[in-house]
Amino acid sequence: MEDIHVADVCLLAGKIMLQSGAETYRVEDTMVRIAAAFGMPHSHSYVTPTGIIFAIDGAGPARLIRIVERSTDLQKVTIVNSISRQISCGELSLSQAYMLLKQLEQKNVSYPFVWQIAAAAIASGCFVVMFAGAFSDVLPACVAGGIGFSGLYYMHRLVKIKFFSEFFASFLSGIIAIVLVEVGLGNNVDKIIIGSVMPLVPGMLITNAVRDLMAGHLVAGLSKGAEAFLTAFAIGTGIAVVLAM
Repeated sequence: MEDIHVADVCLLAGKIMLQSGAETYRVEDTMVRIAAAFGMPHSHSYVTPTGIIFAIDGAGPARLIRIVERSTDLQKVTIVNSISRQISCGELSLSQAYMLLKQLEQKNVSYPFVWQIAAAAIASGCFVVMFAGAFSDVLPACVAGGIGFSGLYYMHRLVKIKFFSEFFASFLSGIIAIVLVEVGLGNNVDKIIIGSVMPLVPGMLITNAVRDLMAGHLVAGLSKGAEAFLTAFAIGTGIAVVLAM
């Protein structure tokens, strides 16, 4: 029975990390370390972006968890790592660790959506300056980037397919950029479009894909790379449709 509870804690920790955007090799390492800290040194974990398989030698069949929703929440990854270190130091019991992880799973630690839109808008304006755009294009890029990011959020709530939400967000950003330039609120439509779509670019996904490939996790690295390519393709398609109109 204790082996089952250890597996539950390991799977819950791995599930939270994978859903929050952690690398697969980090998820596997954390699960194995937690099991070893609770006296189960011979555990095995196999993690892909869409599922986790975990088994403890002599403790029955392997356990499987399916991962459907994935996002980016590095604060949850940090909290799980902190709990893992407390477990390794003997500061948490099995029941305490499970309770903390269960509370973390149900807790929303992300910033309010208004702050996220504001951050996307400010980042869009900063990217215009970074790509040698004029300061007169900063404000239009902020407006287009903020509206495009909000479109990504609301479209994803309606359609649970990332490709369509990313396509719609880039399409909306492109439309807003062109309209603002037409009414005289900007000069370089190309710089405004580039800046406004930068918050949509899957930078963390590309980074995790490369890190997983370098760590030897070829399946996870290639699948994340394919997901990043589809995201970039959706963004490019949305802008291409706007410019072709």
